[in-house]
Amino acid sequence: MSKRLQVVIDESELGRFQRAAQARGLTLATWVRQALRVAEAQGASGDLDSKLAAVRAASGHAFPAPDIEVMLAEIERGYAVPDGP
Repeated sequence: MSKRLQVVIDESELGRFQRAAQARGLTLATWVRQALRVAEAQGASGDLDSKLAAVRAASGHAFPAPDIEVMLAEIERGYAVPDGP
């Protein structure tokens, strides 16, 4: 089942989008649907290689940190301190 989507854009944008669609031999509606699919695919996946590289680099670091029980106790003590004067 298809649904209608209304998007409000400037006239200048509309003209650019219409020319882009026409240059590809597409209707504006088809061009918009394709552009939305591409945007969704790019946003959803991101750059997997750079994400994995960041995780690998981070896992190679060794920062001093207490055991989880100590860390949780410190957090709880921080909650007990009143904010400000």
